[in-house]
Amino acid sequence: MYVPPTLRMATPKAQALIEAHPFGVLIGDDLQATHLPLQLSRDEGEFGTLYGHLARANPHWQALEDRRVLAIFTGPHAYVSPTWYATRPAVPTWNYAAVHAEGRFERLDGAATAALIERSLAHFEPGLVDDKATLDDSFRDRLLAGIVGFRVPIASLQGKAKLGQQRSAADQAGVAAGLGDSAAPEAQALLRYMHDQALGTGEY
Repeated sequence: MYVPPTLRMATPKAQALIEAHPFGVLIGDDLQATHLPLQLSRDEGEFGTLYGHLARANPHWQALEDRRVLAIFTGPHAYVSPTWYATRPAVPTWNYAAVHAEGRFERLDGAATAALIERSLAHFEPGLVDDKATLDDSFRDRLLAGIVGFRVPIASLQGKAKLGQQRSAADQAGVAAGLGDSAAPEAQALLRYMHDQALGTGEY
């Protein structure tokens, strides 16, 4: 991913984006892609480790096993009109935040996969952990037989926050106002993200 120095995201913020937007795209060197949720364990390795699972019927996991993979995460994004800038002439653009994580795909054994599913339930919907009416033990066992758990220790982590931070304060204010006036949910999400990112400090 092309990341100019002014748009580079610090590692903790790249990790935070993964945690806030865990639905990613997993790509191998044969360019197959699978869309799936991935959980980040920050304290495993220099950049953290990703955990997830694929359907056993999906042949993608066999192509990925012990191979280098790329996981892509997309954060808030929205169209930016040139009419929002104080400085003219200007062109339309698209502001966004995204993270690329690279590492080697490692298949988990059955016990580790079962533990991963328990962690996933506890993270995404804690009420299901002990809900035997919805997920009884025999049903869970059948589901576990149909999936392949994996982890990806992150060897390289790139984050890009293209938020117009290189523009003047007046231009940034105009973009914030334009996004704020938009009824589009993605525009509102991007505006909230920009407000959280300390624009103007060089820290993203």
